[in-house]
Amino acid sequence: MNRRRITVTACALLALLLPLPLAAASIAAAPGSAPGAQSPRTSAPELPRPTGPFPVGRDTLHLVDRSRTDPWSGSGPRELMVTMSYPARPHTGAAPGRYLTDEEARNLLISRGLDRAIPVETLTGTKTHSRPGARPVDGRRPLVILSPGFTAHRATLTSLAEDLASRGYVVAAVDHAYESVGTAFPGGRVLTCLACEQTGGEAGYRKVTDTRALDASFLLDRLTGPRPAWRHADVIDRGRIAMAGHSIGGASAVAAMAVDSRIRAGINLDGGFHTPVPDAGLSGRPFMLIGAQNNAPGGDMTSWDREWPKLEGWKRWLTFADSGHFTFTDFPVIGDQLGLPDPDAPLPGTRSVELTRRYVAAFLDQHLRGLPRPVLDGPSADTPEVRFHTP
Repeated sequence: MNRRRITVTACALLALLLPLPLAAASIAAAPGSAPGAQSPRTSAPELPRPTGPFPVGRDTLHLVDRSRTDPWSGSGPRELMVTMSYPARPHTGAAPGRYLTDEEARNLLISRGLDRAIPVETLTGTKTHSRPGARPVDGRRPLVILSPGFTAHRATLTSLAEDLASRGYVVAAVDHAYESVGTAFPGGRVLTCLACEQTGGEAGYRKVTDTRALDASFLLDRLTGPRPAWRHADVIDRGRIAMAGHSIGGASAVAAMAVDSRIRAGINLDGGFHTPVPDAGLSGRPFMLIGAQNNAPGGDMTSWDREWPKLEGWKRWLTFADSGHFTFTDFPVIGDQLGLPDPDAPLPGTRSVELTRRYVAAFLDQHLRGLPRPVLDGPSADTPEVRFHTP
């Protein structure tokens, strides 16, 4: 897909395809900008360190579902790329790897109009904290599926994935074929966003969430079935599985829970519902909404008001003050370090990561581990940015 097509599609999809926070400052960063405008720094940024007691290991899986034809290409089987993050033994594994491949980073920068402002190696060199090939710690661990926003790479949720793994969770971050601006697959292939050219209106968005629901079920089959695709699959506790995601990835969590009872809990990070919650609910399974500041009840995310009453189990609706659509990803912290903050979402990047990690981990601790987390009961003095809503 060329730059023009991506740009036109992004405008049409609005909240699903909001520009990256970095793009808000791209005019100032570009050559020929006004005198005194801030120029981006080009040294590689670093993601915040995980807060849990465990080092983090990382593996990458390529999964092929030969029972389904890819819905966007119309030919060939459905494919996924998955990053497995997990609690690891100290002093094992290789040095932390690249954030993105060169081609993935290049496509991302081009799609946001930042290819002249930020060198590819700056983005690929973003420092992470997970070690490929590290040996996992002993014991069975809960599993969390993470699904990124539409057009976004799974790497955009690395800060959250690494933190959860450091706290003792196994995390499977998924790239869904042909749904990002560029994801590397085996054989030197970089699959771009064919889905962007085919989605429009509510039916198109629902096709995305329904497709990702099937992806999640296939992933669980391959991680917890009799012949698991991951060499360390024996560390997964099959009875403690949750799904979370950003934007349409968060909307996909409900779609997946509706068709797969193995998923015991779900989190939607600022994604509109396109597959509705079943009229009968989710069999009492807990669900949490965390949204940007404009997505309180009666706000911009009208589907949350519509679907909220159907969530009949434990549920929470939170928003963060001064936040935007990408607050819940790595982009604010990367943008701040590059000198390209988002003026429309002034919550600092480090605080965005801290709050997202805190509330996601608390939800998972309470509902997968049975550990009471009072931070979920209501406002806390040390998190004044967080609003609790009871529509």
